[in-house]
Amino acid sequence: MRGVAAAPGIAVGSVKWLAAAPVTSPDDAPGSDVEAEIARAETAFETVAGRYSAQALDATGPAADILFMTSALAADPALLDQVRADIRGGTPTAHAVTRAVTHFGEQLTALGGLMAERASDLRDVGQRVVAELLGVDPPGIPDSATPFVLAAQDLAPADTASLDPERVIGLLTVAGGPTSHTAILAKALGIPAVVAAPEAVTIAEGTEIVLDGTSGVIEFEPTAARREEVLALRARQAAVPTGPGRTSDGHAVPLLANVGSAADARLAVELGAEGVGLFRTEFLFLDRKSAPTVAEQSERYAEIFRIMGDRPVIVRTLDAGSDKPLPYLALPDEENPALGVRGLRLSSVDEGTLLDQLTAVEAAVKETGTPVKVMAPMVATVEEAAYFAARARTAGLETPGIMIEIPAAALRSEYLGAEVEFFSIGTNDLSQYLFGADRMSSAVAALHDPWQPALAVTIATVVTGAAKQGVKVGVCGESASNPEFACVLVGLGVETLSMAPRSIAGVRAKLAEVTRAQCEAAAAAVVSARTAEDALRAARAALGVDT
Repeated sequence: MRGVAAAPGIAVGSVKWLAAAPVTSPDDAPGSDVEAEIARAETAFETVAGRYSAQALDATGPAADILFMTSALAADPALLDQVRADIRGGTPTAHAVTRAVTHFGEQLTALGGLMAERASDLRDVGQRVVAELLGVDPPGIPDSATPFVLAAQDLAPADTASLDPERVIGLLTVAGGPTSHTAILAKALGIPAVVAAPEAVTIAEGTEIVLDGTSGVIEFEPTAARREEVLALRARQAAVPTGPGRTSDGHAVPLLANVGSAADARLAVELGAEGVGLFRTEFLFLDRKSAPTVAEQSERYAEIFRIMGDRPVIVRTLDAGSDKPLPYLALPDEENPALGVRGLRLSSVDEGTLLDQLTAVEAAVKETGTPVKVMAPMVATVEEAAYFAARARTAGLETPGIMIEIPAAALRSEYLGAEVEFFSIGTNDLSQYLFGADRMSSAVAALHDPWQPALAVTIATVVTGAAKQGVKVGVCGESASNPEFACVLVGLGVETLSMAPRSIAGVRAKLAEVTRAQCEAAAAAVVSARTAEDALRAARAALGVDT
């Protein structure tokens, strides 16, 4: 069976399905005291929101950000207003929650883009509130005395963030996509994952499978020899030593980490990251009613800079909007937030937030001495690149760069390169806009397969344009964590790769097995391939991988 590769690695074990969610009905008996039922619903929402917040405080990096955002969903006054109205209209309390969640979930789904994933998170909120009201256990991870592959229709942040990698050795979902929350959190935890596998619904509980999160292939009932082969491969991957990234013939490829907290930075150092290629700063801005002060930001940035020491750090300025709305920014209501005011475009609404952030970063650099660069997300034009570079340099940050996430920026990379010092390609959003495919829709998840040849062609275009200006190009999107595609990126001329810290070992090991010439041959094969399947097969042949 084939799904979409979402988090690299391989696992062998029995399948266990996520526990089912509680079901409500309009025929359930309503409570006799309407106001008491409303109070019960309010308490249930408060309890669930509190649990998400508590999980977020214990989590790190992307998990913390996602859980804080889900906590905000559980505290949304519009959602609770709808529940109150339905209860007053005679709807049973638990079913009123189901109705309200369905209503707002459909609205989020209709928005598309990153907002569509919030619909999945909202459903999880509803299921947990309903479970609280009914006095039953919420949907969750099954118990098992032995490690297993967890299967589900989809996984909510609360489920994924609480996974124990010693117990859950692989993830398989019917829905989802390769850049969904499930994929991002699985990579952060180092758990192989395959998503968007609709045929997985036919897999019976207890079936033993081999799950390959690098290729997206699922094998059934492996032989004893195959099982031992997979276990030996997992052991080799776990034993990879730390050290600089380089090919077998000595071509250096710095392997950097994507981080969003001090805990992430410590893990990156522990796992041998050569620096930070993407420092997500959203953690400071989420789940609060007012923007952080310059002093508060500077203190938190300096904490992470000190952990990294003399390793380079690339800070991405605030990437809010879309699925990360901030109540203290007067953002307009938009039918498609993924194409609206987000990333650098926030400056058109509130330039002060950007200027304060740049000031805070510079203060933290002066305090720590860490080599730091800054980059802006969602840049499309020369004018935007020049605007950001000027603001960064005025703040004292002399190495400004931009994310390449929009096809227009890729096509004009030579001209944007004249304004900045470096590019970082965000392949998640670049794929979404390049293929016109909602990155959170499982129906089009195959278009987010990094082996789609058009993605490699676009990256090659960026590298060619950047070279004319002497601008270096890195990749910080999820595709960099795929060991085989990482080799293709090197062959395309990408100079640095940044990924979740736990993905570094696998990429380092794969690069050490191949020469630069093999990487270039694999890149050429992908660029000239007709289909994603052809590209994967040809690249593996060039890299000497058994298919």
